[in-house]
Amino acid sequence: MEKKKKFRLFDAILGTVCLTLVCESVMPTAAIGNTQYAWWILLLIGFCLPYGMITAELGTTYPSEGGMYDWVKRAFGPKWAGRVAWNYWVNFPLWIASLAVAVTDIICGMFNVELNIWLILLIQLAYIWLVTFLSTKRIGESKGVVNLGTAFKVFLLLGIGILGIYTVIKTGESANPITSFKDLIPDFSLNIDTGLPFISIILFNFMGFEVVGTWVDDMDNPKKDIPKALIFGGLLMAIFYILPATGFNIALSPDVVGEMDPENVVEVLTALFAAVGIGASALKVLVIIAGFMFIYTFIANIASWSFGVNSVAKYAADDGSMPKMFSKTNEEGVAVNGAIINGVVASLIVIGGVVASLISEDFEAGFSLFFCLSWITLLVGYIPMFMAFLKLRKTDANVERPYKVPGGKFMIKVAAIVPFIILILGVVFTLFGDFSLEYIQDNIPLLAGVVLSFIIEEILVARIKSKK
Repeated sequence: MEKKKKFRLFDAILGTVCLTLVCESVMPTAAIGNTQYAWWILLLIGFCLPYGMITAELGTTYPSEGGMYDWVKRAFGPKWAGRVAWNYWVNFPLWIASLAVAVTDIICGMFNVELNIWLILLIQLAYIWLVTFLSTKRIGESKGVVNLGTAFKVFLLLGIGILGIYTVIKTGESANPITSFKDLIPDFSLNIDTGLPFISIILFNFMGFEVVGTWVDDMDNPKKDIPKALIFGGLLMAIFYILPATGFNIALSPDVVGEMDPENVVEVLTALFAAVGIGASALKVLVIIAGFMFIYTFIANIASWSFGVNSVAKYAADDGSMPKMFSKTNEEGVAVNGAIINGVVASLIVIGGVVASLISEDFEAGFSLFFCLSWITLLVGYIPMFMAFLKLRKTDANVERPYKVPGGKFMIKVAAIVPFIILILGVVFTLFGDFSLEYIQDNIPLLAGVVLSFIIEEILVARIKSKK
């Protein structure tokens, strides 16, 4: 029998960075402007730090490939665990599909061409089934893909930050100058572009720490290495997010930054390279190289996330909380059916997008609906975990904890309740924005999608109840 490749501490740190560092989400956060720094600091302290420590304690105390599902089940039973499993899984194929669309948009921008719609679909399906194939491998087998993807992310994001800073040094001017301390004060209003509704975008950047807990079978010493990977990976993640956001903020005007999203990354890179005076010929080459590096990070994103997501779905299926078709594994113990189901669902989404584009010119808005829905279901899936942590601290007080969140009873409650509230606010503001009637009417399709997801979730939960 072939010996399983082990995931060392170094690999786990890079894997943590690859999980939490998502290149395409840096650009929209930079659109907040100078107040982004205060938001980063507040959410790093109020959400990221306690979230990382809590997942480190739960992951080392209850090591399991069920991850978050297992922790919530221990605390609140199979029904709440089933809700976690559904929300945690359903966002994933939607995210895969969104990255497939981003890949073709980047290719079109890199070469300044308009591809035939059927060629676009072919490329999107090729991306989906490439990452599906990688999803059938254990994280130890895919660590080369993950590590290289992390290296590309670091190179790109550090480069963006350095380019922005160089622009200021060269010209002596910043596109978003800080004229007073007021420019740094966070906006606690309901302003949809810079205020409280924006916190969910930054929250999305932090997600993924709990996936590290599903790597226990691939690590030599998970009880020691998991906390270290989360701490060092979290610190690196904070640096690699804030530095490029600073580069965008000081090099590009608010109007340009406000238009940033994963689909127009080539335009953003072109603007940054041009801002430092790079010639036209070299500019084209650099944009193509950077574009392919971005695409590779999209592959690494799914490779690093897939084992955790599929393991949770498989674990829940074995337990009767998800359909049995998620249970099948291959010889390496990987939930291969889960990977294939993700590929099928993502393929149906992009095929539906192509059909919609043939009927209407408003495909991008329709696709944004699916991405936003995946965003919300992801956030919802994390909410019970923080209360599960408090419950297990009480009911399993005598269980040995290789790593414990530091602090007394009061600080422990604060560490769980604050991120719990922040997550709820992120979901509410994503759904209702500034609470205006116009915003709600514009988002009726999104609200309908959330309701549909909730109905499917409760059907699964009712099925669990009848079996029990």
